Amino acid sequence: MNFTRWSARLPGTQRRAAARDNRSSVPAARGEYAGAGPGSAAPDGNTPKAFGEVSGPASEPAPGPALEDLSARELLGRLPAPVALVYGPDHRIAYVNDAYAAAFGPRPTGATAADAMPELDELSLLPLMDQVLRSGTPRTVKSRKVRNGSSYTVTCTPVATPAAHGKKDGSGKGSESGVLVYAADVTDHAEAAERLRTSERRHRETAVTLQRSLLPQELEQPDDLRIAATYQPGGTDAAVGGDWYDVITLGAGRTALVIGDVMGRGVRAAAVMGQLRTAVRAYARLDLPPHEVLQLLDGLAAEIDASQIATCAYAVHDPNEGRLVYASAGHLPILVRDEDASVRRAEDPTGPPLGTGGWIHTSGTIALPPGSTAVFYTDGLVERRSEDIDEGVAALERALSGAKGSPQVVCDRLIRSLGVTAEHDDDVAVLVVQHPARTGANAELFHNASLDLLGGIEAAPRARAFATGVLTSWRFPVELCDLGVLAASELVANSLQHGTPPMRLGLRRTDRRLIIEVTDGDDHLPRRRRAEPVDEAGRGISIVATIASSWGSRRTPGGGKAVWCEFVLPQ
Repeated sequence: MNFTRWSARLPGTQRRAAARDNRSSVPAARGEYAGAGPGSAAPDGNTPKAFGEVSGPASEPAPGPALEDLSARELLGRLPAPVALVYGPDHRIAYVNDAYAAAFGPRPTGATAADAMPELDELSLLPLMDQVLRSGTPRTVKSRKVRNGSSYTVTCTPVATPAAHGKKDGSGKGSESGVLVYAADVTDHAEAAERLRTSERRHRETAVTLQRSLLPQELEQPDDLRIAATYQPGGTDAAVGGDWYDVITLGAGRTALVIGDVMGRGVRAAAVMGQLRTAVRAYARLDLPPHEVLQLLDGLAAEIDASQIATCAYAVHDPNEGRLVYASAGHLPILVRDEDASVRRAEDPTGPPLGTGGWIHTSGTIALPPGSTAVFYTDGLVERRSEDIDEGVAALERALSGAKGSPQVVCDRLIRSLGVTAEHDDDVAVLVVQHPARTGANAELFHNASLDLLGGIEAAPRARAFATGVLTSWRFPVELCDLGVLAASELVANSLQHGTPPMRLGLRRTDRRLIIEVTDGDDHLPRRRRAEPVDEAGRGISIVATIASSWGSRRTPGGGKAVWCEFVLPQ
């Protein structure tokens, strides 16, 4: 092939004139005179003139070589980057420079690129070269890797030949257009970028691991509820969020359900979240009403970090009441789906976020009958930049209305329905609580029985007889019946001696435990103490604590208290 036809018509390059008629004179450098070398003194022995002054006529620089005086082979051959020149629709090889031969080996002139240049196929350049040849527009692909591990950024540029401008070669036939392939080795940059991506991925994995380690590793599963939770980290950066949830069994079949969100991202938000979650668990053990727990948490949040805003919803489920008693500190409303697929919101009362101080929180209630599902969630599930948050809550209501199945299935369906993906820009936490409707043999494992304690001390033998009959009818082993009757007697005796009316004995069995509870109108909580040998009283609570699996007490909302104990059923 006549290589001289492939003149160096690179994009943006203009042919120079062989000579210029007018050339501007160039002033002498600082401290030099025309015709004298650097540092030479003036002819009259004086010091050199200031910069910009010229003595005598300016010397005209020698003209440089014109671009057309340099051959394309010489220009391309000296480039350190691999360069190849192909022509025609089959991309036949016209030329490869030394750098190309060093990188990929020599290539035979006239062979097609598809047959003799497998590296172009590895870089997926052959279809791109077809586009360049058809459109006459340069194309670039960035950081493509070949089999030997090197990475290249490749530019394919159309090359115009003389025939493309209406000229003919020596044979009288029009010359074909071609493509100049220029490959820049970016292996170091690509490896550095890959190391950076790997480092960012590890940082994110570490951040997500930290976040998940602050959440419950295994959700507690109460006897009367079925619970599942999902946490979805937001964004692709390494910043952790402050979303959290928790499930806390309070005893006597009651369960505390918590969800919260510390605004912002980063280790500080996660640290505040961890402290608040720990504090909630500690306050929950006091078995306080929800609004009192948030009141304590509000003061603690201000002490931890006054600059961090946090929201929280705290609810307590009592199986004997069939409802949720809840309080909210600036958090989004709890949603409840009934068995008929209708959805209700727990709207009020809602106070300001935690840490603001000066606000008296109050508790509200929402029914949670058998067959219903409650959903706790953070704002990442429903908040979008393009719409009001109320629209997001309404979309969640519609998604919950059609969500059926186990709690984990409901979690997954809500996440999908609200469009939460791995690229979601905010953390999402969802807690789903189901109160299953039990029928048949399963329902026989759950029973309740109660007796009002009337008439003073004569109520004690009636309570023992009632407990004996109920526990026997529930077909408990004799030993468990005896322990249950003893515990009920001690709790009733303690209430008759120290409490005030109204008094009530309650017995409840689930598929896992027996619960005995006595309520009265006095709000002084009992405590376990060591009775001296001469004391005639003070041993009742110690006996209950010894024979039962667990025991506790709490104040009731209307004034008064409840004292309870539990026995784990043999499996």
